Amino acid sequence: MASLNGTFDATEVAPAVPLELLPPGKYLAHLIESEMLPTKSGDGQLLKLVFEVLEGASARRKIFDQLNLVNRNEQTVEIAQRTLSAICHAVGQVHVSDSEQLHFKPLIVTLKVDPAGNDKFGVHREARNKVAGYSAANAGIAPRAASPGSHPAPAVPPPAMRPGAAAIPPWRRNG
Repeated sequence: MASLNGTFDATEVAPAVPLELLPPGKYLAHLIESEMLPTKSGDGQLLKLVFEVLEGASARRKIFDQLNLVNRNEQTVEIAQRTLSAICHAVGQVHVSDSEQLHFKPLIVTLKVDPAGNDKFGVHREARNKVAGYSAANAGIAPRAASPGSHPAPAVPPPAMRPGAAAIPPWRRNG
């Protein structure tokens, strides 16, 4: 039991609605949180990453990834290191000693959707977003869902991300 420090009136607050999955595609985003955590087994470490989408209908939505950087399985570590290298190259920071050096630098996050199904232990898992890759923000964003025969306009970075403009940190943005 936990005291709520008074009476909470749910009629005064709109209920939270479940967030839908982000559609597969490429998103301009930046890393806003990172933390090294122990693995569930306790014999390794993973780097937990939280990205924030910077533009479009999904602006301010979060994208999550984790890199298993310390593990008994060498292939697992190699995959995590390659992914970290992709992030570093995408943001132009190829020598890092702290993941915070990667924060608030725009990059492209490519997402896919893993369908619902049973995991290797037979436990049902809902569909979820999964990061498929990282690339430099100046590589451009391909359209996610163009209708057949349409010719979408090329992606243009928001004013804060254009060359010569200073990036606006999230705590200084309106909205």
